[in-house]
Amino acid sequence: MKSSLSRNDELIARQILAHPEQLGIALKEKRWADVAAVVTFAQQDVPQDLAMTDPALYRTLRHHITTFYLRGGGALSLEKLRNLANPPT
Repeated sequence: MKSSLSRNDELIARQILAHPEQLGIALKEKRWADVAAVVTFAQQDVPQDLAMTDPALYRTLRHHITTFYLRGGGALSLEKLRNLANPPT
């Protein structure tokens, strides 16, 4: 599965997922594009083929995404975050 995120957005999402406290900081600083990247990355899930090519990375990413959802990340609306990140002019 091809990611719809740019490489930079994917790296931001992975960084925030690896350090969940940074999600709260991003929300407080109103970095909506970064939060939207995290939600998009989590919704796309980890590609299954990564389980065979890099099992350790696959397990790590699955753990981060699971933690994100257990901490309430599923309540974030991707549509609203995108609208906040790119307000209509």
